Amino acid sequence: MQIDPALQSNADNYKLLTNLVVPRPIAWVSTLSQSGVVNLAPFSFFNALGADPVYLIISVGRNDKGELKDTEKNIQASGEFVVNMVTEELFDAMNISAANFPPDQSELEAAQLHTAPSVHIKTPRVAQAQVSFECKLFSAQQLGANMLLIGEVVMFHVADHLIGPRLRVNKFAPIGRLGSPSVYCRTTDQFDVARITYAQWLAKDKTAGS
Repeated sequence: MQIDPALQSNADNYKLLTNLVVPRPIAWVSTLSQSGVVNLAPFSFFNALGADPVYLIISVGRNDKGELKDTEKNIQASGEFVVNMVTEELFDAMNISAANFPPDQSELEAAQLHTAPSVHIKTPRVAQAQVSFECKLFSAQQLGANMLLIGEVVMFHVADHLIGPRLRVNKFAPIGRLGSPSVYCRTTDQFDVARITYAQWLAKDKTAGS
């Protein structure tokens, strides 16, 4: 089947895209409003962009009323945010934080979460998160109905039990987003395969052909 996005509604294109580009990591973004309220919201249009410098990217759409979401407002105003990663024990809290709370009410209180201080920015992180990234806003670009926000990571927060020798990360299994609107996956079923070089492939190919 061939589907031309130009002939589909935005809603249908969103549904198709988010059901096919899977799994997607979830950025659980904490921001700080100008009045001091800590906002927390999940976004699965999210990924890493590069390591020199370290950049993360999130894409924030409008709310149901077509207005800017609190996350975007706060990031644009403060120039900073924290990306917290969602592991399985935090799923219910993440789901609560996705509700449309009013701007003057913190999702952390409703989800029974606590904040922990950041090092280089004022915005706090989620204390219960095993991994958090302090970010300073590098770039903001409007892409249609979404705002593309690129953050430079200025501090990693990683639970001690996840880090092994030579910074090898062990047993980290965040939740992934699958189909829209509410399908998720676990990442506990993992496997490790060494990347093959061209020379190794060539030698293997010659052996197979002999």
